[in-house]
Amino acid sequence: MWYNSMHDSSKKQIPQATIKRLATYVQVLQNLNRENVEIISSEPLAAACGVQGSQLRKDLAYFGEFGIRGLGYPVKNLIQAITSSLGVDHEWPMILIGVGNLGRAMINHISFHSKSFVIKAIFDCDPFKIGETVHGLEVRCTDDIKEIVQNLQIMIGIITTPPERAQRAANHLVNAGLTSILNFAPARITVPDTVQVEYVDFFNQMYSLAFNQTQQWKKNVF
Repeated sequence: MWYNSMHDSSKKQIPQATIKRLATYVQVLQNLNRENVEIISSEPLAAACGVQGSQLRKDLAYFGEFGIRGLGYPVKNLIQAITSSLGVDHEWPMILIGVGNLGRAMINHISFHSKSFVIKAIFDCDPFKIGETVHGLEVRCTDDIKEIVQNLQIMIGIITTPPERAQRAANHLVNAGLTSILNFAPARITVPDTVQVEYVDFFNQMYSLAFNQTQQWKKNVF
């Protein structure tokens, strides 16, 4: 029998690392669902997600108890339980500032791979880009951001500008009333304490890879 004893997770301090792992779990589970896998136990699921089985069970325990005793987790039910717990079982309208190569790639990627996070409008300050249509969206002037945010009830802003324009983009988003920003620009931005910023910095990941590879070389040499 499927059981799901939901806890009140709002009373717990859930680590950000757990939230990020839960997002990975959903991605893996969605792939399993597309492959028509109906039930999976914790160990193979954990292995597919790159974590220990004990870690996976601990992460899920923040939100309740999931599974069929002695068998495992019904894939579809677990996807619904996690997405509901994370608040991504409904649409989150977003806007994007910076319609360069990275911005275009993000618009295309999100449009085709996400049902929960939907880009509703895109913006740029380059007059040669304004009015252009990119993946079905018209590039708007950044002066229109506040109006669009209010009219479309936008919840999240994405920055994909060059680094020297990231702060100005952030200012537009903050002035429009947004309190959640995802910044892909390789630059740190200053925002009020009430605004949450998540950074996606490819160079940080490459530095980590370079360091680990260097350590491996040293280990093999010495």
